[in-house]
Amino acid sequence: MDNFAKIRLGVFLGVLLVCALTERLLPRRVRTADAIPRWFTNLGLGALGALAARLLLPFAALEISYRVHAAGFGLLNLMPMDFPLQFALSLILLDLLVYAQHRLFHRSPALWRLHAVHHTDLDLDASSGVRFHPGEIVLSALIKLAGAAVLGAHFLAVAAFEVILNATSLFNHSNLDLGPLDAPLRLILVTPDMHRVHHSPRREETDSNFGFNLPWWDRLFGTYRAQPREPHEAMALGLEDARDPRALGLLALLARPFRRTP
Repeated sequence: MDNFAKIRLGVFLGVLLVCALTERLLPRRVRTADAIPRWFTNLGLGALGALAARLLLPFAALEISYRVHAAGFGLLNLMPMDFPLQFALSLILLDLLVYAQHRLFHRSPALWRLHAVHHTDLDLDASSGVRFHPGEIVLSALIKLAGAAVLGAHFLAVAAFEVILNATSLFNHSNLDLGPLDAPLRLILVTPDMHRVHHSPRREETDSNFGFNLPWWDRLFGTYRAQPREPHEAMALGLEDARDPRALGLLALLARPFRRTP
């Protein structure tokens, strides 16, 4: 487990560095806010969330999936199947779970109070991929833990999924201009242009493109929106009630879900 944590952190830092450098070379949009305070806030939220999950949860999804798999529990262990099929189904079903969770966090007013912190970013770049309230990170970890147990997801697939989810969150939030590569790539992966629509303050655009890894769920369940109403270069980002810099600092965002009217 310790080796996996090191691998996961190493991949995360590597992808973060690559995305940060690439988006500087091929930016999609001009920044509207100072990058240094944003990065401090975003990475601070991510670090606090990871610490909270580690302190509050006795098991991670990887550990519980290892125990469940060894005991032969879970839906995917009810029928005989080869490892490649179980691995692939585990990845696909875990991704569907994350899509469903994302929609739930938009639908439930209580959960939206937590998730809205993620949507307050006035710019999008790789650091936005970890801009989540610690409460949301803990709840998400609980959902993945329970999902891995019920599914009987193979522990190697759970490990791979955790690494992939971290990497794709950094990638699809990055301020990267893919040019003509965007159209074919979004057939198999959520791209920055596809996910940027989700960060529009327009409600009909915010409630679209919920996928993090695979783009198929949005197409299948009718939540796919190809482009925003305004051009990507000109579209607004963030939330209408969170444009004051004083509301976008680390402490203010930690307190936001508990305000009377977030």
